[in-house]
Amino acid sequence: MTKRDYYEVLGVEKNAGKEQFKIAYRKLAMKFHPDKNPDDSEAEEKFKEASEAYEVLTDETKKAQYDRYGHEGLRGAAGGRGAGFTNVEDIFSHFGDIFGSSNSGSMFDDIFGGGQRGGRRRTSGERGGDIKIKLALTLEEVAHGASKTLKLKKNVTCNTCSGSGAKAGSGMNTCSVCNGAGEVRQVSRSVFGQFVNVQVCHNCNGAGQIIKEKCEPCRGEGRVHSEEEIKFDIPAGVEEGNYLPLQGKGHAGKRGGSSGDLIIVMDIKEHDYLERDGNDVIYEHTISFPEACLGCLIEVPTLFGTETIEIPSGTQPGTEFKLSGKGIPNLNSYGTGNQIIIVNIYVPKKLNTDEKKMLKNIISNDNFDPKGKNKNGGFFEKVRGAFF
Repeated sequence: MTKRDYYEVLGVEKNAGKEQFKIAYRKLAMKFHPDKNPDDSEAEEKFKEASEAYEVLTDETKKAQYDRYGHEGLRGAAGGRGAGFTNVEDIFSHFGDIFGSSNSGSMFDDIFGGGQRGGRRRTSGERGGDIKIKLALTLEEVAHGASKTLKLKKNVTCNTCSGSGAKAGSGMNTCSVCNGAGEVRQVSRSVFGQFVNVQVCHNCNGAGQIIKEKCEPCRGEGRVHSEEEIKFDIPAGVEEGNYLPLQGKGHAGKRGGSSGDLIIVMDIKEHDYLERDGNDVIYEHTISFPEACLGCLIEVPTLFGTETIEIPSGTQPGTEFKLSGKGIPNLNSYGTGNQIIIVNIYVPKKLNTDEKKMLKNIISNDNFDPKGKNKNGGFFEKVRGAFF
Protein backbone atom coordinates (compact mmCIF):
# COMPACT_ATOMS: atom_id res chain seq x y z
CA MET A 1 0.00 0.00 0.00
CA THR A 2 1.40 3.43 -1.03
CA LYS A 3 2.13 5.73 1.86
CA ARG A 4 0.48 9.13 1.88
CA ASP A 5 2.54 12.30 1.95
CA TYR A 6 3.20 13.33 5.57
CA TYR A 7 2.17 16.95 4.93
CA GLU A 8 -1.07 15.71 3.39
CA VAL A 9 -1.69 13.46 6.41
CA LEU A 10 -1.48 16.40 8.82
CA GLY A 11 -3.15 18.81 6.40
CA VAL A 12 -0.36 21.42 6.56
CA GLU A 13 1.86 23.26 4.08
CA LYS A 14 5.53 22.36 3.64
CA ASN A 15 6.64 25.68 5.06
CA ALA A 16 4.60 25.21 8.26
CA GLY A 17 6.36 25.47 11.61
CA LYS A 18 6.47 23.04 14.54
CA GLU A 19 3.59 24.76 16.29
CA GLN A 20 1.35 24.24 13.24
CA PHE A 21 2.42 20.59 13.06
CA LYS A 22 1.57 20.22 16.74
CA ILE A 23 -1.88 21.81 16.41
CA ALA A 24 -2.74 19.72 13.35
CA TYR A 25 -1.51 16.51 14.96
CA ARG A 26 -3.34 17.22 18.21
CA LYS A 27 -6.67 17.51 16.37
CA LEU A 28 -6.12 14.26 14.49
CA ALA A 29 -4.83 12.42 17.55
CA MET A 30 -7.82 13.37 19.65
CA LYS A 31 -10.18 12.40 16.82
CA PHE A 32 -8.65 8.99 16.05
CA HIS A 33 -7.17 7.98 19.42
CA PRO A 34 -7.89 4.26 20.02
CA ASP A 35 -9.42 5.01 23.42
CA LYS A 36 -12.07 7.09 21.69
CA ASN A 37 -12.54 4.57 18.89
CA PRO A 38 -12.45 1.10 20.45
CA ASP A 39 -12.35 -1.81 18.00
CA ASP A 40 -12.07 0.58 15.04
CA SER A 41 -9.08 -0.59 13.04
CA GLU A 42 -9.41 2.20 10.48
CA ALA A 43 -9.26 4.90 13.18
CA GLU A 44 -6.25 3.17 14.76
CA GLU A 45 -4.43 3.17 11.41
CA LYS A 46 -5.16 6.88 10.92
CA PHE A 47 -3.91 7.56 14.43
CA LYS A 48 -0.66 5.69 13.73
CA GLU A 49 -0.30 7.44 10.38
CA ALA A 50 -0.70 10.89 11.99
CA SER A 51 1.71 9.96 14.80
CA GLU A 52 4.31 8.83 12.29
CA ALA A 53 3.96 12.01 10.25
CA TYR A 54 4.24 14.18 13.35
CA GLU A 55 7.31 12.34 14.63
CA VAL A 56 9.14 12.78 11.32
CA LEU A 57 8.17 16.39 10.56
CA THR A 58 9.10 17.67 14.03
CA ASP A 59 12.55 16.07 13.91
CA GLU A 60 14.85 18.36 11.89
CA THR A 61 17.09 15.53 10.67
CA LYS A 62 14.25 13.23 9.62
CA LYS A 63 12.33 16.12 8.06
CA ALA A 64 15.34 17.11 5.98
CA GLN A 65 15.74 13.50 4.76
CA TYR A 66 12.05 13.25 3.97
CA ASP A 67 11.90 16.61 2.15
CA ARG A 68 14.84 15.56 -0.04
CA TYR A 69 14.22 11.86 -0.64
CA GLY A 70 10.62 11.21 0.42
CA HIS A 71 9.68 8.01 2.23
CA GLU A 72 12.68 6.20 0.73
CA GLY A 73 15.00 8.52 2.62
CA LEU A 74 13.66 7.23 5.93
CA ARG A 75 14.22 3.52 5.36
CA GLY A 76 16.26 2.15 8.22
CA ALA A 77 15.89 5.37 10.23
CA ALA A 78 14.28 5.48 13.64
CA GLY A 79 11.19 7.19 12.24
CA GLY A 80 8.57 5.72 9.98
CA ARG A 81 6.01 2.97 10.28
CA GLY A 82 8.69 0.33 10.45
CA ALA A 83 9.79 1.55 13.87
CA GLY A 84 6.30 0.94 15.29
CA PHE A 85 4.61 2.67 18.20
CA THR A 86 4.39 0.15 21.02
CA ASN A 87 3.31 2.76 23.51
CA VAL A 88 1.57 5.63 21.79
CA GLU A 89 1.49 7.69 25.01
CA ASP A 90 5.27 8.13 24.78
CA ILE A 91 4.95 10.05 21.53
CA PHE A 92 3.15 13.01 23.08
CA SER A 93 3.77 12.77 26.82
CA HIS A 94 5.28 16.28 26.66
CA PHE A 95 2.13 17.93 25.34
CA GLY A 96 0.50 18.75 28.68
CA ASP A 97 -3.26 19.14 28.89
CA ILE A 98 -5.48 20.65 26.24
CA PHE A 99 -4.51 24.18 27.31
CA GLY A 100 -0.79 23.43 27.24
CA SER A 101 -0.09 23.01 30.96
CA SER A 102 3.06 20.99 31.51
CA ASN A 103 2.42 19.98 35.11
CA SER A 104 -0.61 17.78 34.78
CA GLY A 105 0.66 14.82 32.79
CA SER A 106 0.09 13.74 29.22
CA MET A 107 -2.59 15.32 27.12
CA PHE A 108 -4.12 11.92 26.66
CA ASP A 109 -3.89 11.14 30.36
CA ASP A 110 -6.04 14.22 30.95
CA ILE A 111 -8.53 13.50 28.20
CA PHE A 112 -8.88 9.75 28.48
CA GLY A 113 -8.15 9.25 32.17
CA GLY A 114 -4.67 7.84 31.85
CA GLY A 115 -3.26 5.50 29.20
CA GLN A 116 -3.18 1.78 29.88
CA ARG A 117 -2.37 0.57 26.40
CA GLY A 118 0.79 -1.19 27.46
CA GLY A 119 -1.22 -3.85 29.29
CA ARG A 120 -4.15 -4.03 31.67
CA ARG A 121 -3.57 -2.71 35.17
CA ARG A 122 -5.36 -4.61 37.85
CA THR A 123 -7.12 -2.29 40.27
CA SER A 124 -9.17 -2.91 43.38
CA GLY A 125 -12.33 -1.63 41.72
CA GLU A 126 -14.03 -0.20 38.68
CA ARG A 127 -13.19 3.24 37.29
CA GLY A 128 -15.85 5.90 37.76
CA GLY A 129 -17.63 7.56 34.87
CA ASP A 130 -16.67 10.89 33.34
CA ILE A 131 -18.86 13.97 33.75
CA LYS A 132 -19.23 16.44 30.89
CA ILE A 133 -20.71 19.89 31.50
CA LYS A 134 -21.00 23.17 29.60
CA LEU A 135 -19.67 26.26 31.30
CA ALA A 136 -21.11 29.63 30.23
CA LEU A 137 -18.48 32.38 30.03
CA THR A 138 -18.79 36.07 29.29
CA LEU A 139 -16.47 37.69 26.77
CA GLU A 140 -14.90 39.61 29.67
CA GLU A 141 -14.09 36.31 31.41
CA VAL A 142 -12.54 35.04 28.18
CA ALA A 143 -10.34 38.15 28.00
CA HIS A 144 -9.22 38.12 31.63
CA GLY A 145 -9.46 34.43 32.60
CA ALA A 146 -11.69 33.38 35.49
CA SER A 147 -11.72 31.40 38.71
CA LYS A 148 -14.82 29.23 38.98
CA THR A 149 -16.53 27.15 41.66
CA LEU A 150 -19.01 24.42 40.77
CA LYS A 151 -21.26 22.36 42.99
CA LEU A 152 -21.77 18.97 41.36
CA LYS A 153 -24.07 16.15 42.34
CA LYS A 154 -22.15 12.98 41.67
CA ASN A 155 -20.90 9.68 43.10
CA VAL A 156 -18.30 10.25 45.82
CA THR A 157 -16.24 7.84 47.91
CA CYS A 158 -18.19 6.34 50.82
CA ASN A 159 -16.82 7.68 54.11
CA THR A 160 -18.10 4.70 56.12
CA CYS A 161 -16.00 2.09 54.33
CA SER A 162 -13.43 4.47 52.75
CA GLY A 163 -14.42 3.16 49.34
CA SER A 164 -13.79 -0.54 49.95
CA GLY A 165 -17.48 -1.48 49.88
CA ALA A 166 -16.96 -3.83 52.82
CA LYS A 167 -18.60 -3.55 56.19
CA ALA A 168 -16.18 -2.64 58.98
CA GLY A 169 -14.39 -5.75 60.25
CA SER A 170 -15.77 -8.05 57.55
CA GLY A 171 -12.77 -8.05 55.21
CA MET A 172 -12.46 -9.60 51.74
CA ASN A 173 -12.16 -13.08 50.21
CA THR A 174 -9.92 -13.95 47.29
CA CYS A 175 -12.02 -14.55 44.17
CA SER A 176 -12.35 -18.29 43.58
CA VAL A 177 -12.68 -17.89 39.80
CA CYS A 178 -9.53 -15.90 39.03
CA ASN A 179 -7.62 -16.69 42.25
CA GLY A 180 -7.09 -12.99 42.90
CA ALA A 181 -5.69 -12.17 39.47
CA GLY A 182 -8.70 -10.11 38.41
CA GLU A 183 -8.61 -11.71 34.97
CA VAL A 184 -9.11 -15.09 33.38
CA ARG A 185 -7.14 -16.55 30.50
CA GLN A 186 -8.40 -18.90 27.84
CA VAL A 187 -5.91 -20.75 25.67
CA SER A 188 -6.89 -21.97 22.22
CA ARG A 189 -4.88 -23.70 19.51
CA SER A 190 -5.09 -23.53 15.76
CA VAL A 191 -2.94 -24.32 12.75
CA PHE A 192 -1.35 -20.91 13.24
CA GLY A 193 -0.26 -21.66 16.78
CA GLN A 194 -1.44 -20.99 20.31
CA PHE A 195 -3.61 -17.99 21.20
CA VAL A 196 -4.28 -16.60 24.68
CA ASN A 197 -7.46 -14.61 25.29
CA VAL A 198 -7.40 -12.51 28.48
CA GLN A 199 -10.68 -11.18 29.90
CA VAL A 200 -11.76 -9.37 33.05
CA CYS A 201 -13.04 -11.83 35.62
CA HIS A 202 -16.85 -11.78 35.55
CA ASN A 203 -17.12 -12.90 39.17
CA CYS A 204 -15.15 -10.05 40.82
CA ASN A 205 -15.23 -7.54 37.93
CA GLY A 206 -11.43 -7.44 37.89
CA ALA A 207 -10.97 -6.68 41.59
CA GLY A 208 -9.56 -10.11 42.44
CA GLN A 209 -11.50 -10.08 45.72
CA ILE A 210 -15.06 -10.64 46.88
CA ILE A 211 -16.62 -8.66 49.72
CA LYS A 212 -17.59 -10.83 52.69
CA GLU A 213 -20.24 -8.45 54.01
CA LYS A 214 -21.34 -5.26 52.21
CA CYS A 215 -21.21 -1.78 53.71
CA GLU A 216 -24.78 -0.65 54.35
CA PRO A 217 -24.63 3.06 53.30
CA CYS A 218 -23.10 2.30 49.87
CA ARG A 219 -24.49 -1.27 49.51
CA GLY A 220 -21.04 -2.61 48.70
CA GLU A 221 -20.24 -0.15 45.90
CA GLY A 222 -17.78 1.92 47.91
CA ARG A 223 -19.45 5.14 46.77
CA VAL A 224 -22.58 7.17 47.48
CA HIS A 225 -24.43 9.95 45.68
CA SER A 226 -23.62 13.35 47.13
CA GLU A 227 -22.55 16.89 46.26
CA GLU A 228 -19.00 18.17 45.89
CA GLU A 229 -17.64 21.68 45.45
CA ILE A 230 -14.94 21.96 42.79
CA LYS A 231 -12.73 25.01 42.20
CA PHE A 232 -10.71 25.56 39.03
CA ASP A 233 -9.26 28.30 36.82
CA ILE A 234 -10.13 29.10 33.22
CA PRO A 235 -7.17 30.61 31.31
CA ALA A 236 -7.65 33.73 29.20
CA GLY A 237 -8.16 33.23 25.48
CA VAL A 238 -10.37 30.13 25.39
CA GLU A 239 -12.76 29.66 22.48
CA GLU A 240 -16.21 28.18 21.99
CA GLY A 241 -15.94 24.38 22.16
CA ASN A 242 -12.57 24.26 23.94
CA TYR A 243 -12.67 21.88 26.86
CA LEU A 244 -10.77 21.59 30.10
CA PRO A 245 -10.34 18.06 31.52
CA LEU A 246 -10.02 17.87 35.31
CA GLN A 247 -8.53 14.48 36.05
CA GLY A 248 -10.15 12.54 38.89
CA LYS A 249 -13.00 15.03 39.39
CA GLY A 250 -15.69 12.86 37.81
CA HIS A 251 -17.70 10.08 39.45
CA ALA A 252 -15.89 8.05 42.11
CA GLY A 253 -15.09 4.49 41.07
CA LYS A 254 -16.64 1.36 42.57
CA ARG A 255 -14.85 -0.25 45.52
CA GLY A 256 -11.78 1.94 45.45
CA GLY A 257 -11.52 2.23 41.69
CA SER A 258 -10.09 5.42 40.22
CA SER A 259 -12.39 8.38 39.71
CA GLY A 260 -13.49 9.52 36.28
CA ASP A 261 -12.72 12.94 34.84
CA LEU A 262 -14.70 16.15 34.73
CA ILE A 263 -14.80 17.55 31.18
CA ILE A 264 -15.68 21.25 31.14
CA VAL A 265 -16.75 22.50 27.70
CA MET A 266 -16.57 26.25 27.07
CA ASP A 267 -19.81 27.96 26.03
CA ILE A 268 -19.18 31.64 25.22
CA LYS A 269 -22.13 33.98 25.80
CA GLU A 270 -23.08 36.53 23.17
CA HIS A 271 -21.98 40.04 24.18
CA ASP A 272 -24.37 42.99 24.16
CA TYR A 273 -22.05 45.23 22.13
CA LEU A 274 -18.92 43.38 21.09
CA GLU A 275 -18.38 40.56 18.60
CA ARG A 276 -15.38 38.27 18.66
CA ASP A 277 -13.37 37.69 15.50
CA GLY A 278 -10.50 35.36 16.36
CA ASN A 279 -8.55 37.26 19.00
CA ASP A 280 -9.93 40.63 17.86
CA VAL A 281 -13.22 42.13 19.01
CA ILE A 282 -15.46 44.22 16.76
CA TYR A 283 -17.57 47.16 17.88
CA GLU A 284 -19.86 49.13 15.56
CA HIS A 285 -20.67 52.73 16.47
CA THR A 286 -23.12 54.98 14.63
CA ILE A 287 -22.62 58.74 14.44
CA SER A 288 -24.72 61.47 12.84
CA PHE A 289 -23.99 63.08 9.48
CA PRO A 290 -22.95 66.41 11.07
CA GLU A 291 -20.61 64.55 13.45
CA ALA A 292 -19.01 62.79 10.49
CA CYS A 293 -18.50 66.15 8.77
CA LEU A 294 -17.25 68.10 11.77
CA GLY A 295 -15.53 65.35 13.76
CA CYS A 296 -16.37 64.38 17.32
CA LEU A 297 -15.35 62.40 20.40
CA ILE A 298 -17.09 59.10 21.11
CA GLU A 299 -17.01 56.78 24.10
CA VAL A 300 -16.81 53.07 23.30
CA PRO A 301 -17.11 50.01 25.56
CA THR A 302 -14.19 47.58 25.67
CA LEU A 303 -13.43 44.39 27.59
CA PHE A 304 -11.27 46.52 29.89
CA GLY A 305 -13.61 49.44 30.57
CA THR A 306 -14.57 52.40 28.37
CA GLU A 307 -12.31 54.32 26.01
CA THR A 308 -12.72 57.75 24.38
CA ILE A 309 -11.56 58.04 20.79
CA GLU A 310 -11.49 60.97 18.39
CA ILE A 311 -13.40 60.76 15.12
CA PRO A 312 -11.75 63.20 12.67
CA SER A 313 -13.78 65.48 10.41
CA GLY A 314 -14.67 63.97 7.05
CA THR A 315 -14.89 60.39 8.36
CA GLN A 316 -16.52 58.12 5.79
CA PRO A 317 -19.05 55.32 6.49
CA GLY A 318 -17.30 52.04 7.30
CA THR A 319 -14.06 53.66 8.47
CA GLU A 320 -12.24 51.46 10.99
CA PHE A 321 -10.31 52.56 14.06
CA LYS A 322 -8.09 50.27 16.13
CA LEU A 323 -7.49 50.04 19.87
CA SER A 324 -4.29 47.99 20.14
CA GLY A 325 -4.18 45.27 22.79
CA LYS A 326 -7.86 45.60 23.73
CA GLY A 327 -8.85 42.21 22.30
CA ILE A 328 -8.48 38.60 23.48
CA PRO A 329 -5.11 37.19 24.68
CA ASN A 330 -3.64 34.33 22.65
CA LEU A 331 -4.19 30.99 24.36
CA ASN A 332 -0.89 29.24 25.19
CA SER A 333 1.21 31.97 23.62
CA TYR A 334 2.10 35.65 23.85
CA GLY A 335 0.25 38.61 22.41
CA THR A 336 -3.26 40.01 22.54
CA GLY A 337 -5.76 40.88 19.84
CA ASN A 338 -7.14 44.36 19.12
CA GLN A 339 -10.51 46.05 19.25
CA ILE A 340 -11.75 47.31 15.90
CA ILE A 341 -14.30 50.15 15.90
CA ILE A 342 -16.34 50.42 12.71
CA VAL A 343 -18.03 53.78 12.26
CA ASN A 344 -21.44 53.93 10.60
CA ILE A 345 -23.34 57.10 9.72
CA TYR A 346 -26.99 57.49 10.60
CA VAL A 347 -29.37 58.61 7.84
CA PRO A 348 -32.85 59.64 9.06
CA LYS A 349 -35.77 58.05 7.23
CA LYS A 350 -38.18 60.97 7.72
CA LEU A 351 -37.57 64.73 7.55
CA ASN A 352 -39.77 67.72 8.36
CA THR A 353 -40.12 70.76 6.10
CA ASP A 354 -37.40 72.82 7.77
CA GLU A 355 -34.95 69.92 7.66
CA LYS A 356 -35.60 69.34 3.97
CA LYS A 357 -35.09 73.03 3.22
CA MET A 358 -31.84 73.10 5.15
CA LEU A 359 -30.48 70.04 3.33
CA LYS A 360 -31.47 71.43 -0.07
CA ASN A 361 -29.45 74.54 0.68
CA ILE A 362 -26.51 72.37 1.67
CA ILE A 363 -26.65 70.03 -1.31
CA SER A 364 -26.48 72.94 -3.71
CA ASN A 365 -22.92 73.44 -2.49
CA ASP A 366 -20.40 71.48 -4.57
CA ASN A 367 -18.59 70.38 -1.41
CA PHE A 368 -21.62 68.26 -0.45
CA ASP A 369 -22.20 66.88 -3.95
CA PRO A 370 -20.19 63.70 -4.72
CA LYS A 371 -20.39 64.66 -8.42
CA GLY A 372 -19.53 68.31 -7.83
CA LYS A 373 -15.90 67.86 -8.71
CA ASN A 374 -16.90 66.98 -12.29
CA LYS A 375 -19.14 70.00 -12.85
CA ASN A 376 -16.40 72.41 -13.82
CA GLY A 377 -14.40 70.78 -16.52
CA GLY A 378 -14.22 67.25 -15.15
CA PHE A 379 -13.14 64.39 -17.43
CA PHE A 380 -16.67 63.36 -18.40
CA GLU A 381 -17.76 66.96 -18.91
CA LYS A 382 -14.83 67.51 -21.25
CA VAL A 383 -15.65 64.37 -23.24
CA ARG A 384 -19.27 65.40 -23.41
CA GLY A 385 -18.29 68.89 -24.64
CA ALA A 386 -16.12 67.46 -27.37
CA PHE A 387 -19.02 65.62 -29.02
CA PHE A 388 -21.95 67.86 -28.27
